[in-house]
Amino acid sequence: MTRKILKSAISAVALSLLAGAAAAEVGDQLQVNGDLDLVVETAAPAHMADTGIRTIYSGWVFRDADTQAMQMDDFDNPGLLYVDQGAEMWATPAGTSEKSCADCHGDASESMAGVRAVYPKWNESAGEVRSLQMQINACRTEQQGAEAFKYGKDEINAMEAFISMQSRGMPVNVAIDGPAQSTWEQGKELYYSRFGQLELSCASCHEQNYDNYIRADHLSQGQINGFPVYRLKDTKLTSSAGRFVGCVRDTRAETFKVDSPEFVALELYVASRGNGLSVEGVSVRH
Repeated sequence: MTRKILKSAISAVALSLLAGAAAAEVGDQLQVNGDLDLVVETAAPAHMADTGIRTIYSGWVFRDADTQAMQMDDFDNPGLLYVDQGAEMWATPAGTSEKSCADCHGDASESMAGVRAVYPKWNESAGEVRSLQMQINACRTEQQGAEAFKYGKDEINAMEAFISMQSRGMPVNVAIDGPAQSTWEQGKELYYSRFGQLELSCASCHEQNYDNYIRADHLSQGQINGFPVYRLKDTKLTSSAGRFVGCVRDTRAETFKVDSPEFVALELYVASRGNGLSVEGVSVRH
């Protein structure tokens, strides 16, 4: 592609981003099963003061009414099928230890409550920031003597979904100070880095143009408090890192691997932009 054609392509994308602005349905209430109220709109975290964003919104706010409704009833939410799969794995012995997750952690509704809300987080013994999926695999290999789940596959997404459901309704509260700060800074740099032939960053869509349309897609703030999510377009559950892969590829760039240190750092930074929103457990997006 020549420089002239490339510039034309970038300009076309920029125009499509800015066209068709529509007000997000701010103020809509996400209530699940008629009794669990989730926070989908709140004040932006203090560390976002330099972005100009004063209020943060869950991606649920930017979806059409039919998609919103699917998440408001567990019987209609297709992601709950994966939660059931995760629950079965939680109770099933695995590996050389012949122990299940429940043998060590007991009732997940008690032992895993609040866990999803603080991940990714610094792991002192490992000396690194770990995503929830990394911690799941560490438990499998180190405690159960089992093979690690393959990243990007249904099994690990289902286990993350099951654990995430135990924190549904709790506020995201990811720590970005202390030993996690350098990883957070790396993630912030990636968030604002332009990738691919289209020279787009995460911020190009989710900070500078949220609430606008790119073709038929109503751009959200890119919050990940609802991950893992069931994407109707893909008819399957996906993790936040899995969505990062898709976003980078959409810029026509070579992407990082789903379990790469780069995406762990990016997940930490993006998660911190949603501090104060509710963990949605398993959300539905188009």
